[in-house]
Amino acid sequence: MKPLIPLALALLLAAPALAAEPVKITADNFTVDQANRNGTFSGSVVITRTNLTIWANKVVVTYGKGGENDIDNITATGSVRIKTPAQEATGGRATFDPLSQILKLTENVHVLNAQGQVSGPELTINLASQTSTFEGGKSGGRVTGVFTPQ
Repeated sequence: MKPLIPLALALLLAAPALAAEPVKITADNFTVDQANRNGTFSGSVVITRTNLTIWANKVVVTYGKGGENDIDNITATGSVRIKTPAQEATGGRATFDPLSQILKLTENVHVLNAQGQVSGPELTINLASQTSTFEGGKSGGRVTGVFTPQ
């Protein structure tokens, strides 16, 4: 199975290397809460960027003291689906921390690409080390996979 790095790029809305590339977000509602330093997109949220689409019921972008350009984290919840040309992942919740470069997809995760599919309770992608780890979870869940030799 190909590394899940292209999938992780889905939530890199604030990554410096991709900053010049436009991100289009559509939702039923958008609320900015200056006091709590966040913006919330809700209701059929769709985020698109070249070769990438993310769907979720809600996406919360939390920013730091530097304002909207200082992203602390991004959290997508409710029927999260992340699609690139090479693969697709689904789960109930996705979080991305730009500082640590960690993307977590949780709640019944399923990743599918041409080489196979992997499912499990939690997927952690470390963009800095370019590693992807599926975990069975604390509740005794299992990681399962089906692969097609090429």
